[in-house]
Amino acid sequence: MRPSPISPTIDLDAEGVQHGFLKLPYSRDDAAWGAVMIPITMIRNGQGPTALLTGANHGDEYEGAIALAKLANTLRAEEVSGCVIIVPFMNYPAFRAGTRTSPIDRGNLNRTFPGKPDGTVTEKIADYVQRHLLPRADFVLDIHSGGRTLDFLPFAAIHVLDDKAQQARCSAAMQAFNAPYSMTLLELDAVGMFDTAAEAAGKVFVSTELGGGGSATARSVAVADRGVRQFLIHCGICRGELEQRPTVRLDMPDGDCYVTSLHDGLLEMCRDLGDTVKKGELIARVHDVRRTGTAPVDYHARRDGLLAARHFPGLIGCGDTLAVVAEIVD
Repeated sequence: MRPSPISPTIDLDAEGVQHGFLKLPYSRDDAAWGAVMIPITMIRNGQGPTALLTGANHGDEYEGAIALAKLANTLRAEEVSGCVIIVPFMNYPAFRAGTRTSPIDRGNLNRTFPGKPDGTVTEKIADYVQRHLLPRADFVLDIHSGGRTLDFLPFAAIHVLDDKAQQARCSAAMQAFNAPYSMTLLELDAVGMFDTAAEAAGKVFVSTELGGGGSATARSVAVADRGVRQFLIHCGICRGELEQRPTVRLDMPDGDCYVTSLHDGLLEMCRDLGDTVKKGELIARVHDVRRTGTAPVDYHARRDGLLAARHFPGLIGCGDTLAVVAEIVD
């Protein structure tokens, strides 16, 4: 395979704290010999495990970007045994634009792995992470939230894996992150995801959904800040005692967890995040915005559980996920 066009401005094998960039050449109208400069921090101190921490895999999700930018500014080498790789704004073009996908090529980084070294800008970023950062890591934490179009209860998440020993290691790391909710997650579309790439490589992988609406709150950032530190303690990279607060265990075992809108219109949520709902219970209505005098369409829960996610903007389109109902695990 061709070498990656991305080059780090730091020495990935050096000791100490380094702040720099992943430099991706990108010729464009305003910079013929320009580059996309993706910030990276590496903190290495002696022997030990390596954790790869990433945020803004989608550019309109901010808890990870905030928490990891803060960590990069404050974590000292003497606090580390091993290595921490911090990429707070992984899809940097999308992050700067405040959009889910890249404004350069419309690439969704979290559907682009393993990427291509001779592909689009987004494919080149995925390829570099896949071939040059992921192999270095023992533990991977990719911090997500709902972006501009979804809102979530704050949860850490893992997936059901064929390798149950690996799944158990992921579950232990999720419990250490200790978000208010802990989810075993069913993805509707796992092809090309960073999650899938990390899990296929045998890594301990944890993801999150920490809010949404295209912004961050003091509460959601606090969950990310604390979770990252707890994750690093669990990895054996940072010293400290794990503080276990109550977490509600959730599961998404099948497609009935998802409620999809079959209409365009104005969304009226009838239940709020965190509410317990019963199968068949009214959870939302979609109102016709083309005319008055038309009855709204009712949407009902397809299973018992907890309302874990909802569409965020007031307008919804046919095919959009309207709500997610997760099963509460005893």
